[in-house]
Amino acid sequence: MNISLSDNGSNFGLSEGPALAAKLTALAHPTRIEILRHLSAHRSCCCGQVVERLDLAQSTVSQHLKILVAAGLVRFEADGQRSRYAVDREALSAVSSAVATFTESCCSGC
Repeated sequence: MNISLSDNGSNFGLSEGPALAAKLTALAHPTRIEILRHLSAHRSCCCGQVVERLDLAQSTVSQHLKILVAAGLVRFEADGQRSRYAVDREALSAVSSAVATFTESCCSGC
C-alpha cells in the first residue's frame, strides 16, 4: 500500500488518514518495534529466530508478525515449511515521510 499526500504537498489529505493510521497502529506496540529492529538487522528471518531474540512464546511473535504483515510493514515469504519475514523498507520510509509531511502541515502556522 502506498501512502501519498495531496497534490500540493502542503496538506495531509483525508484519504491518506486511514492508511497511515493502520500503519501507525501496527507500530504502536513495543514488541513490534523490537521485531522491526531485529528484522532490519537481517535480510530475512524465520519466526523462530525472532522468538529466540525476544524470548517470547512463538504464538505471541507470530501474532505480532501477522499484524506487521497485514499493515504492509513486513513482507512474508513461504520457504518450505518455514515462513520468512523481512522489513519492507520502502513502506517504512513512506510512513516516515507521511508523518513528517503531516507534522509539517499541522505545525506550519506555529
